[in-house]
Amino acid sequence: MQHRVVLKRYLVTGLLIWVPLVITLWVIGLIVGTLDQLVPSVMTSDELLGRHIPGFGLLVVLAVVFLTGVLAANFIGRRLVTWWEALLTRIPLVRSIYSSVKQVSDTVLSPNGQAFRKALLVQYPRAGCWTIAFQTGRPSSEVATRLQESLVSVYVPTTPNPTSGFFLMMRATEVIELDMSVDEALKYVVSMGVVVPPPASARTVGGARRPAGAPVA
Repeated sequence: MQHRVVLKRYLVTGLLIWVPLVITLWVIGLIVGTLDQLVPSVMTSDELLGRHIPGFGLLVVLAVVFLTGVLAANFIGRRLVTWWEALLTRIPLVRSIYSSVKQVSDTVLSPNGQAFRKALLVQYPRAGCWTIAFQTGRPSSEVATRLQESLVSVYVPTTPNPTSGFFLMMRATEVIELDMSVDEALKYVVSMGVVVPPPASARTVGGARRPAGAPVA
């Protein structure tokens, strides 16, 4: 019986080491393989260098993205981007898709944006049940005018897949800002509460220490 316990402990220990590593390598391989397929055949390592180099497509995509950012940062590049976007907005089907995706990406990826900058604690799907959410901004002026309340827009992710979830508009007084970072909150959600974020010290806001768990202003 004791031998079985020892064997089980060794097996679990081995799994705890190999499972995260295998899944990480699988995800990286999936990303690299997908990006390799996006690169035109004339730009593959087989055509340019005469041999296959894994991850060469990833390097090409990163280089293209970087050069695009460099070109778009100057006056001529901005004019070209403006012209290109104006062209896309004139195509009926492409216009609706591109405009929606661009608006979301500009909001989420902008360094000055407020989307997904705060981890929150909210009651969902009913009072007394608490879950992790992320502040995505404020409701539109029309919504705020009609409801006449101080509201915040939040995204409640599903577990263990945070890419799907629910968009809610909640009273600011019913939302509690957490001290944990967004990355820590995402790990907490994805792990279904298994990976508990480490305790964080109270934040400093406006020169004064903010108590942990204070409602969002």
